[in-house]
Amino acid sequence: MAAAETIALIERYYRAFNAGDMAGLLECLAETVVHDVNQGSRRTGKAAFSDFAAHMDRCFVEQLENVTVMATPDGSRAAAEFDVLGTYIETDQGLPPASGQTYRLAAGAFFEVEGGLVARVTTYYNLTEWLRQIASQAQPAAPEEPGT
Repeated sequence: MAAAETIALIERYYRAFNAGDMAGLLECLAETVVHDVNQGSRRTGKAAFSDFAAHMDRCFVEQLENVTVMATPDGSRAAAEFDVLGTYIETDQGLPPASGQTYRLAAGAFFEVEGGLVARVTTYYNLTEWLRQIASQAQPAAPEEPGT
């Protein structure tokens, strides 16, 4: 697979992401895709990827902008850089409470491509910056009623 074909595959992957098209996203992945999540554990297989994506959709609404994709000449590896524009809509386990906070983060991903499909995707972003942005918009706790 040449670089241009790999770039087209990764661009299709991100178009599906932005459209909320899970079927289209999964079509870009190998059955045994390895998914390395920023600050998280490795997941293997389309089912694990789909479960993770459903969890993310429940807690976050995200769109990617300024997506730039690069690939090696043989198309076996690729990298993407993009901006994540999001809203934190449901509290995720181990993270601060969600109250509709918005965020904008620079992020990147690395891909391995085999047989015309994504065999591995590893995503990185600055979790400390995300936490700072979320905390700066956190809703104060409601005052307790006297005598409670």
